[in-house]
Amino acid sequence: MVDPTSDIGEDVSEDDAPVCETCGDVVVNEPDHRVITWIEDETVQSAHFCDETCRMDWDGGR
Repeated sequence: MVDPTSDIGEDVSEDDAPVCETCGDVVVNEPDHRVITWIEDETVQSAHFCDETCRMDWDGGR
């Protein structure tokens, strides 16, 4: 898996790219890519989304 804080660019293969938490599409070189990070049980968690619509569908924009 790619470090969620790094750039998701053209050098990332589909095998290593994150998957959208809402629709399941692989996020490769998407200009509208969104990432949410949070701390849960003292561990950094992250969720990737292909665009703002998928992000909003996931948590309602909280």
